[in-house]
Amino acid sequence: MTDVRTVFVVDDDHSVRRSLARLLRAAGYQAESFVSAADFLANLRCDGLACALIDVRMPEVSGFDLFQQLQQKCPGLPVIFITGHRDVAMAERATQAGASDFLIKPVDEAVLLAAVEQALAASRARLICGGGG
Repeated sequence: MTDVRTVFVVDDDHSVRRSLARLLRAAGYQAESFVSAADFLANLRCDGLACALIDVRMPEVSGFDLFQQLQQKCPGLPVIFITGHRDVAMAERATQAGASDFLIKPVDEAVLLAAVEQALAASRARLICGGGG
């Protein structure tokens, strides 16, 4: 198993994508950024130690719709949702659907990095158990 820890960042806001990717790279992760769900799905790799950081509200395909597609195409890929809208029902929906975490923008760096570590631990367990998409 490789030591590369990849975080896929999917957000339609350029400045958010850039900031998140910069933070993740500074923390030692490989960050790959995508402007849309379609862009991410077109470049999706289901192998290796990885998780996805997905904005809930994006044009065309929402974060929730992307999550449902990922469950079919790459089962077990941990997903952390991020949103600028504080909504308890949305957070409950995400966690009930199997999301690793649900974070509110602006995201505290320590909270984000802890969520990523937890998601990558789940990814590692999935790979060790042979469930790697």
